[in-house]
Amino acid sequence: MIRVYMTALASLVFTGVIGYFLLPVLRALKAGQSIREIGPTWHNNKAGTPMMGGLMFIFSAIICLLINFPSMEEKIAFYPLILGLCFGFVGFLDDFFKLKFKRNLGLTAIQKAMLQMAVSALYLYLLYVEGSMTSNIYIPFLNKSFYIHPMVYIFFAMFVMVGCVNAVNLTDGVDGLCGSVTIPVMVFFVISAVTMKKHDLALLPAALTGGLIAYLFYNWHPAKVFMGDTGSLFLGGIVCGLAFALDMPLVLVLIGLVYIVETLSVILQVGYFKLTHGKRLFKMSPIHHHFEMCGWKEEKIVLVFTFVTTVMCVVAWFAVSGHLT
Repeated sequence: MIRVYMTALASLVFTGVIGYFLLPVLRALKAGQSIREIGPTWHNNKAGTPMMGGLMFIFSAIICLLINFPSMEEKIAFYPLILGLCFGFVGFLDDFFKLKFKRNLGLTAIQKAMLQMAVSALYLYLLYVEGSMTSNIYIPFLNKSFYIHPMVYIFFAMFVMVGCVNAVNLTDGVDGLCGSVTIPVMVFFVISAVTMKKHDLALLPAALTGGLIAYLFYNWHPAKVFMGDTGSLFLGGIVCGLAFALDMPLVLVLIGLVYIVETLSVILQVGYFKLTHGKRLFKMSPIHHHFEMCGWKEEKIVLVFTFVTTVMCVVAWFAVSGHLT
């Protein structure tokens, strides 16, 4: 358990130091964010803020796991990291094209979807080879697992992974939001892994807990840097990767409630707009922008959404406690 605490502390320091040196580099490269024309007008003053800041906690997580490697007994601890890095690379490509062509849109939706599905399939294969993938679905609260056909499970898993990653990505729209909401999720995975005596697996979420806390020093409103799709897709990959590594993917419905609501707000907004020929269900989507339009300050949105996530993580702990012990 000492290793877990020390990893979180080390990651906090590493991320802070990496950020100190990375920020001037991003500014020198003019790696600035373009702001969507349909977004809140007051976000226009954020144009030019350096993006790809997610690299600071990504590098920190890699360093922390490599330092712990000599004392690690399970290879599976690296699999969620590999998944996160693969999704992060997709995000990096997206950020790169945004910067290259000076526009807010990078990869097309089809390009993203195909790459994300390929990454999901690779991760499932790694779990299968390791012997950690089952075709049983654990149901929170009921403390029961139900067998489904492996092929059905694979399609289910790929759908969940791609959906989860993009849901986390949508949450990155307000200064400090994605990082703050993901911290209690990482703490949940640390406690869950330790309870299941998978201490090696707990090191990754511990590293990201410390890393995200340090990252918020740079990303809290007014943000000095954005994590970009590089960071948000990486975090999405880690979140779903840990859920599958602990064999409880349905827990994402609880701990990822904010991510899900953000995604549903976009789906409902688009659907309602089309059905009503131009009317809007929300003032703006994703839903964090709706609250902005209602007069909420960015800091309030972050604190409320993080509080909701923290409460849901506590609920999730009781819901899956039978699976953990």
